[in-house]
Amino acid sequence: MAATPRFRTDTSVESDLKHPVDEKLPPLRMFTSGLQHVAAMYAGVVAPPMIVGPAVGLTAAETAFLMGASLFTAGIATLLQTLGFWRIGARLPFVNGVSFAGVTPMIAIGKDRGHDGIAVIFGAIIVASLLGFVLAPYFCKLVRFFPPVVTGTVITLIGVSLLPVAFNWSQGGDARAADHGSTTNITMAAVTLVIVLALRKLLRGFLQQIAILLGLVVGTLIAIPVGITDFGALGDADLVGFPTPFHFGAPQFEIAAIISMCIVMLVCMTESTADMLALGKIVGRPADERTIEGGLRADTLGSAISPLFNGFMCSAFAQNIGLVAMTKVRSRFVVAAGGVILVVLGLVPVAASVIALVPLPVLGGAGIVLFGSVAASGIQTLAAAALEKGENALIVATAVGIGLIPIAAPDFYHAFPEDLLVVLDSGISTGCVVAILLNLAFNHLGRERDGGAGGEDVDGEQPKDPMALPVAH
Repeated sequence: MAATPRFRTDTSVESDLKHPVDEKLPPLRMFTSGLQHVAAMYAGVVAPPMIVGPAVGLTAAETAFLMGASLFTAGIATLLQTLGFWRIGARLPFVNGVSFAGVTPMIAIGKDRGHDGIAVIFGAIIVASLLGFVLAPYFCKLVRFFPPVVTGTVITLIGVSLLPVAFNWSQGGDARAADHGSTTNITMAAVTLVIVLALRKLLRGFLQQIAILLGLVVGTLIAIPVGITDFGALGDADLVGFPTPFHFGAPQFEIAAIISMCIVMLVCMTESTADMLALGKIVGRPADERTIEGGLRADTLGSAISPLFNGFMCSAFAQNIGLVAMTKVRSRFVVAAGGVILVVLGLVPVAASVIALVPLPVLGGAGIVLFGSVAASGIQTLAAAALEKGENALIVATAVGIGLIPIAAPDFYHAFPEDLLVVLDSGISTGCVVAILLNLAFNHLGRERDGGAGGEDVDGEQPKDPMALPVAH
């Protein structure tokens, strides 16, 4: 009597198992975990329109309208990334929002031009985004230039580059404010940091996973008697509002503005590629060319749609990668729930103002943990990058050093043309480019002649066994 082959049963069982990225959590956990992502990114989404609006000459009400539109379009872009359709979307727990890379060029384009300035900005974003969508299948092929020595460097730079944001939040967020850097603000950030760490230590299971959200709630409640919680936005907010398409007029197209935003788009695509590689490692589903292509298409499509609803260019939000690394909640549907919450916040301004009650010092205390977690993930990747081989340590040292210039010396490139500053002022982009070029120079050029190093790839990857079976993910 023939027995059923055991390997068939094992294969069937394995095929029924879902990767944690594709796991759907219970509704309550889905909502609270998604809300935690929104709380972590909220300030980053509303900050660019808050800066650009007054710079181009918009009123306070019009700037508030831009902020709501940015929340709405960030939700749409996040849903494109997490759920996706056809070959659009990375289908990873990948959060999208308004890119900071475009703030300076947008101010230069629209300064003091009012509605016309916004219309020119939107026209340039649409053209740049459509060009990025066309380039995505080719841009994604750069993934082969991201071995561990490069990805580890870039992930570390992402975390380190974000830490000054957390420090600024901890001081109060507005350098012009009288209480910026006050002992009250910094103490409040420190209290929140301690609360988050204590909750992570003391809680278990689901509550431990939402320790950041709980820490923000507790920190905000403590901040009320301290006097740094502003309820003004809650009273002024409308109950319902919709970002009327082309509220500021039809988009206008100027060649200089388009070229400027095309450069910004290339910077955003570079950073998004690095973020997808980082997130892929953290969630245990490495981002291949197809994943990156889908992610870039979602980025660029979301950015092309965004001006229709009065939003700006969208790209990856690295701070949420730290949240995934810390909570270990890898489900993309959790982030999709966050995308739905963002859409609702954009449609219900009064709900958005509730999230805005979290004082920036409280957010800064939690941000230190979040952004530090990203840097720690990069260091973990570098640990497997064979730094003792060839010139890998030199590659990391140089790339990190150059990538830290905009952080350590913000005015270092002040004499350079403004168009170059779009790239040079992004430590992530400059560090990424330097790491790629040095890896090519030291580990690939003349490699066939030198024959590698000791039978191991000098860029830190083990040589592939031609007899090895492929591993399914």
